[in-house]
Amino acid sequence: MFRKRFYYLIELQYLGFRYHGWQKQKQAELKTVEGMVQKTLKWILKDIRFKTLASGRTDAKVSANQAAFELFVEEVPLEMDSFLIVFNENLPADIRALSIREVDERFNIINQAKQKEYLYLFSFGEKPHPFAASLMVNIPNQLDIALMQEGAKLFIGRHWFKNYCARPSPTAEFYREVTTCTIMPNTIYTANFFPKESYVLRVCGPGFMRYQIRLMMGALFSLGKGALDLTYLKDSLIEGSENTITWVAPSSGLILNSVVFDEED
Repeated sequence: MFRKRFYYLIELQYLGFRYHGWQKQKQAELKTVEGMVQKTLKWILKDIRFKTLASGRTDAKVSANQAAFELFVEEVPLEMDSFLIVFNENLPADIRALSIREVDERFNIINQAKQKEYLYLFSFGEKPHPFAASLMVNIPNQLDIALMQEGAKLFIGRHWFKNYCARPSPTAEFYREVTTCTIMPNTIYTANFFPKESYVLRVCGPGFMRYQIRLMMGALFSLGKGALDLTYLKDSLIEGSENTITWVAPSSGLILNSVVFDEED
């Protein structure tokens, strides 16, 4: 028997520090963002059948300023304005739904996410206030920020990023495009308990592999500490290079800042 299905794109933001990433885990004791979203949906939708699909996954402790997932609802359409209010009332305090809009069956949340922007917040030197730990990573060593800024430019363009991914699938495509990669003083996210000086790595591109940005940040930390040089970094992006990157930067400094969708098929 044919069932009517309704499709919705929901944007949300969350503080990831207490979650074991986006994706729901088999171990029930591991809290995930997807798990909390689905638990809330089950509560407010009652007996209405639904499924969810995200535009991508974030790792444990990674936050999102603007993420998105698609909600598939069977048979009964949503009254979107009232749904958004009730959804937010029942979500935990560290997850907030920003918007909802109806899409059609041709919309593909994975293939139509054409641009993602990530930020990585960090400071160095004196240990900051503990409240900053949920959003910012502190490196106790002195960092050469100017050299790190030069290194960040090397990632811009289409490069071979096999040295910047973890546990790739046999069919993984290692050539990826990075449209923006820059380090600048952090004026984007501020708080009175943040250190006086902090920095942000801003990275944009159509898609990234597992741990790619955290390995890029780890390489830049190594560069800033003098553990590797610009030549090593540049050569690590050449196909077949054995210039491996081993420092995976801590996940708590990473924020999925925005996702832009291509609305055309």
